[in-house]
Amino acid sequence: MRGLCEDGRLNEATHLLYSMFWRISQKGSGEDIIVYRTLLEAMCDSGQVEEAVEILGKVLRKGLKTPKQRRQGVSVRQFREIENLEGIKGLINLALIKGVVPSLSSYSATSLDLYSQGKIDDADRVFDESRQRGFCPSLSMYEAKIEALCREGRAGIAAVKVIEEEMVEGNCVPTVQTYKILVKGLCGEGKSMVGLRYLGKMDNQVGCVADKELYNILVEGLCFERRFIEASKVFEKMLNKRYWPSAASYNRLVEGLCVVGRRYEVVLWLEEMTSQGELPNVSLWNSLVKLMCSESTDTNDVVKMLQHLTDSSY
Repeated sequence: MRGLCEDGRLNEATHLLYSMFWRISQKGSGEDIIVYRTLLEAMCDSGQVEEAVEILGKVLRKGLKTPKQRRQGVSVRQFREIENLEGIKGLINLALIKGVVPSLSSYSATSLDLYSQGKIDDADRVFDESRQRGFCPSLSMYEAKIEALCREGRAGIAAVKVIEEEMVEGNCVPTVQTYKILVKGLCGEGKSMVGLRYLGKMDNQVGCVADKELYNILVEGLCFERRFIEASKVFEKMLNKRYWPSAASYNRLVEGLCVVGRRYEVVLWLEEMTSQGELPNVSLWNSLVKLMCSESTDTNDVVKMLQHLTDSSY
């Protein structure tokens, strides 16, 4: 359906919609809201608002099996009173939500689709509607909301609030995946130190063990912000969990430590790096030479380290 609508083949999309009706159960299928909404919004975008309202009526009657009393009020005149296109789409979405047979699966499918398209306000209305009808939002709904907020650069306040407040109120426990979505968003906004705090929270949460991907996200974020000492500590925790960093991660961290003159840490991580069979890249070699020449007055020290690395390369 989405492909047909994106190609502007609305007549074919409409026929596809009608062909769905006979396959739907007597109670209607709430998950099909996504398909209905895709076509109706595409018709509105092409200026076919009246046709969209007509099809909406058929969807409520034949597709969702909406009771007659809940179909009242869906009229062309009602939609004409709304001046902006987004308002019309919002009313269509609201009619679909209120017309569906209430189920967590239908609310979940609808909200996930809306969040994936960045329509956070519309998705939040679905969220609220599900709670008003006595359903507890699923973990996937919370994660979709967090991810949508992070994409909009709202990880630091809005997305954090979802985990810290909304999920607590909804008795929904975050998983590794939930934290990973948030931490990635925080690091993307240059707030990796906030993300680092969630690593500690995970350590205190039973059954919630950070995986290699989450550690890598944190290391990348900390290095990007030039917080190489903190990144070094995360690296240490990572190795304690027996997660082996990639050559790129080693090079990035050690080169950063060279830049800030942390010679002791450089030596330690170089030894660890070579013990894992990873070798410095050209950029790191240059940084090592600069560090040794500027910091060390003992030529033997310089020669010894570079000789060790050279020997490891063969």
